[in-house]
Amino acid sequence: MEVKQIAEIAHNINRAYCKSIGDDTQPEWKDAPDWQKQSAINGVWFQLENPEATPGQSHENWMKEKTEMGWKYGEVKNEETKEHPCFLPYEELPKEQRTKDYLFKEVVKSMTPYIQ
Repeated sequence: MEVKQIAEIAHNINRAYCKSIGDDTQPEWKDAPDWQKQSAINGVWFQLENPEATPGQSHENWMKEKTEMGWKYGEVKNEETKEHPCFLPYEELPKEQRTKDYLFKEVVKSMTPYIQ
């Protein structure tokens, strides 16, 4: 298994979770823009290189990446204006959003033994 495959699995689980809480903004992996796929791949690499990182640290890493790409806080996710409602300190995120970081971490941890 390759890092990209783990990123795809994590993305799909995130998408399913988002749908379960009424968020239909996550496209299928095959339809996801390159920046979104790369973000998931970067998240996997972060977890592999920092296996003891907390979900909060994973979120901080995500925010750092997004900041470097010009993203900022916005009430609604908007790819064109690079605004995202999760562009907040981890502690300020709603519980439903923090859950995504726990799920992502666990997917990577569970799949790590299968990396080739």
